[in-house]
Amino acid sequence: MNSDPQESPTILLNGAAHPLAAPVMLAELLDSLGLAGKPVVCEVDGCAVPPRNHSAVVIQPGCRVEVVTLAAGG
Repeated sequence: MNSDPQESPTILLNGAAHPLAAPVMLAELLDSLGLAGKPVVCEVDGCAVPPRNHSAVVIQPGCRVEVVTLAAGG
């Protein structure tokens, strides 16, 4: 009998495990990270996702997600 508890479902977010209990839209994930409406560049499983598609891309446990925030500098 295995006494280890089951691992929670996760995604790989910027190289680190991040819990994800159920599939969500990329836009919802960004909102939960406090990034809704902010200039970001996203990649899901190696494919770039333009901002217009954030509400159409489903993030499921096991996905690899990269999010890069853009900042103006001077």
